[in-house]
Amino acid sequence: MTQLTLTKHHGLGNDFLVVFHPKVDDLPELARRLCDRRQGIGADGLLVGESAEGYAAKMLLFNADGSRAEISGNGIRCFAQALAMRRGDFEGMHILTDAGERVVTLAATDDPAVVEAAVDMGEISPLSEPSNWAALTCDPMRSVTHLGVGNPHSVVAVDNVAEVDLLMLGQLVPQVNLEIIEPGPMPNAITMRVHERGAGITQACGTGACAAAWAAASWGLVSPDAEEIVVHMPGGSAKVRLHQPSTGRVTLVGPATFVGTITVESPL
Repeated sequence: MTQLTLTKHHGLGNDFLVVFHPKVDDLPELARRLCDRRQGIGADGLLVGESAEGYAAKMLLFNADGSRAEISGNGIRCFAQALAMRRGDFEGMHILTDAGERVVTLAATDDPAVVEAAVDMGEISPLSEPSNWAALTCDPMRSVTHLGVGNPHSVVAVDNVAEVDLLMLGQLVPQVNLEIIEPGPMPNAITMRVHERGAGITQACGTGACAAAWAAASWGLVSPDAEEIVVHMPGGSAKVRLHQPSTGRVTLVGPATFVGTITVESPL
C-alpha cells in the first residue's frame, strides 16, 4: 500500500483535501474514497499538486464524486495555503489549473490557521444555456444568466434564497454549478446559495461568488459603480472585486483555513 500525507483546509466551509505528488494511478477513485463523509475522511473535493515548469505548482481538482473540474475559487485558496505551508513562505504564487493560470496573493491573519487570499480569477464569459434548463421552469420574468469562470455557472435571481428547493433544481442540471441570489442584506452585497457540479449543495463556492457578483452588477442589484461586492453564503462571506466591467475581469478575496494533517494508507 501507498502511504499518503494530506492536509485538510476549507474556504468558508467548502472543504478540500490536498496532496502533493501522490503515487496513485486512479486519482478519481482516490477522490471518491477520501471525500466520502461516512466511509472516508470527508471533503467536497481533492486537490492534487504536481510540478509545472514556470509555475509554483499545478493544481488538479477532483470533485467528491471523482469527476474532474477545471477550477475552484475556494479550492485554489486552500491549495495556495497548503503550498505556502509546504514552502514556508507567503510569496505570490502563479498556479496552473485546467482553466489556465491563476495568480494568488496570501496574507497572514491573527489566527495562524487562517490566511486571507486574493485570486485573480480572469475574465467572466457568456455561455450557452445548459441542456435540460427548461426543466427548471423558471419564471420568464426572472433574471437568468449562464457564465464561464473557467467552469460553467447558471445564476438565477430569486425573491428569497431560503425558500428555494435548490437540491431539486440542481439535480436537474448536474452539469453546471447553479447559484440562486437575492440582493442585500446591505448595499453592494448579495446573498447566495449554490448547488455545485460533482458535490451537491455546498457551504460556499468561490467561482460561483464571482459569477453571481458579476450577474448582480449587470442586473442592477448593486450600485452601478460598485467596485467590490460582498457575497454572503451559508459558510461565510467573500468579496469579489470587479475590474474592467465590459470584459468581466474579477478578483476573489476570502479566507483559507487549515484544519489538520492526515496520513492514510491508500490501496490504489
